[in-house]
Amino acid sequence: MRERASSRTADVAWCFDAVEGVSRTFAITVDVLEEPMASRICVGYLLCRVADTVEDAGHIPADEKAAVLRTYADTLDPASDTTVADFADAVEPWVPADRNADWDVVANADRAVAAFQSLPAADRNAMLPPVRELVEGMAEFVARHADTGGLRIRSVEELEEYCWYAAGTVGDLVTNLLVRHTSPEREQVLRENAEDFALLLQLVNVAKDVRDDYESEDNVYLPAEWLAEAGIDQDAVNDPANEAEVAAVIERLVGHADEYADGAQTYLEHLPLTYGNTLAAWAIPYLLAVGTMRELRQRPRDVLRTGDAKVSKTEVFSLIQRFSDGVRRDDLDRLRDDIADSPYTY
Repeated sequence: MRERASSRTADVAWCFDAVEGVSRTFAITVDVLEEPMASRICVGYLLCRVADTVEDAGHIPADEKAAVLRTYADTLDPASDTTVADFADAVEPWVPADRNADWDVVANADRAVAAFQSLPAADRNAMLPPVRELVEGMAEFVARHADTGGLRIRSVEELEEYCWYAAGTVGDLVTNLLVRHTSPEREQVLRENAEDFALLLQLVNVAKDVRDDYESEDNVYLPAEWLAEAGIDQDAVNDPANEAEVAAVIERLVGHADEYADGAQTYLEHLPLTYGNTLAAWAIPYLLAVGTMRELRQRPRDVLRTGDAKVSKTEVFSLIQRFSDGVRRDDLDRLRDDIADSPYTY
């Protein structure tokens, strides 16, 4: 029997409210899913968001940050005696007094964990390994770059390793939930292409957030090897004198991200639309990534000047409306071509 929204626990309902404040893209995804998938993705995302907020916190010393993340990973380990109260104690000194929506989720991690624990065992077993891999991977990256404070990604290979922990694990969570409802042949295709879907979205995020990542989080994800080829030090990515060179590296990263678009679409074309899953939930973020790549190619310097090279809200709403009126898998090619060429209107 399909679950109803009215059957959500109070903690799961809190997760639905919380996701609205921390991610526009994931709020759209959750909104167009049906139950039970909507609850699973909402809760799983917030578990991951706790770690992401801590990892991005520029005010926490790297060694302390890694320790907090490891405590959180232990909290999620069924074999560990560490409790969510232990995590709360570890992170409490670093929660800002005037906390924003992201830090509100961290401060209420016990509610996200309680929501997770309220889910059926089969779903928890599908979700937990990717979530723990994400948290442990972030802790490892923070510790690896402790000498520089924020992250300073050295190579394309290291960037993709980071993207795996930040997004590929979430893709695994989605896939794990759905493969129980499809054939072995389709599962193989999903497993082979899930990483492409995740890498596309995360690499586009890296490209559009260069300025904010450095200013707000002291992180530089543009590979040092690419910046060095352009004659730029990583700590000078936001220097206006280097705008042209850094913009060229951003364009290069967009080209690299685009190499994963075909695999990402293959993933979408094989996702089972059962268990409350919908094509819109994952195709909309995919197509928004395509639109963002278009914007980044046309105006890469805006990333450095204003921190804004995103698709417009009008385009986002047009795309949502198009899916609300019905989109089939074989519509994806045309939508992708249209959006890659110019802002989408509907």
